[in-house]
Amino acid sequence: MQGKNVGFIGTGHMARALARGFLQTQTIVVESLFGYDINPDAVKRFAEQTGGHPAASIKELVIASDVVFLSVKPQQMAEVLHQLGSLRAHGFNPLWVTIAPGISIGTYLKEIGNTARLVRVMPNTPCLVGEGVSGFCISEGVTPNDVKLISEFLATVGVAIQFPERQLDAVAGLSGSGPAYIYILIEALADGGVKMGLSREAALQLAAQTVLGAAKMVLTTGEHPAVLKDKVCSPRGTTISGVHALEKSAFRSTIIDAVEAATKRSKEMGNEQ
Repeated sequence: MQGKNVGFIGTGHMARALARGFLQTQTIVVESLFGYDINPDAVKRFAEQTGGHPAASIKELVIASDVVFLSVKPQQMAEVLHQLGSLRAHGFNPLWVTIAPGISIGTYLKEIGNTARLVRVMPNTPCLVGEGVSGFCISEGVTPNDVKLISEFLATVGVAIQFPERQLDAVAGLSGSGPAYIYILIEALADGGVKMGLSREAALQLAAQTVLGAAKMVLTTGEHPAVLKDKVCSPRGTTISGVHALEKSAFRSTIIDAVEAATKRSKEMGNEQ
């Protein structure tokens, strides 16, 4: 992947997270990183945090890049695509990678051409620490080498999984939004510890490490979470009492509702163009 120039149209939080992840894993070098944003402050932060080169225009960035990440908000994508459409006659043919939720591949191809090589990705913010998960789908113009390239890119900041496009809104609702749900869980666990007499610092460390360890148990053992839960729940023990309290409060139903709500919102955002 070394030698590939990578550009980000839209240099917000997720763009910076991905760019920094690519740099930290030496997937790319800083000299090959470019960014453009209509907001000068956003471009400045991108340059400060990544060392990437600010581009003066979308056209300048596209000319310089082999892979172009479209990382603007869905509400801003129509204007970006309009500008990209005006570049079609110039013959630019980068690998396009969009991380905007809700917008279908067909919407992009109407502007940048039916033969364009487009990958639609739903990443999440733990990409910044190399523990992200990115679901992606591809247009018909994407080659096997393109799939290999983007898989390798995304794998440097976590796990990459290919899906049919119809499932990508659900990916957004689960793993795209999921870190926020887990942060709330960690905060709540820590609050419970503080209520029971632990210091805030100790409670947060216990809560975060517990979530990390439990996730590793699921991934490492391959056992169903229900089986692992049952192994912790001894008869008349502390854990089953806590699980009972969660069940009375509809804990798992609330999480399911959160994923459903986020998935529906992802679909709605795609219709707001």
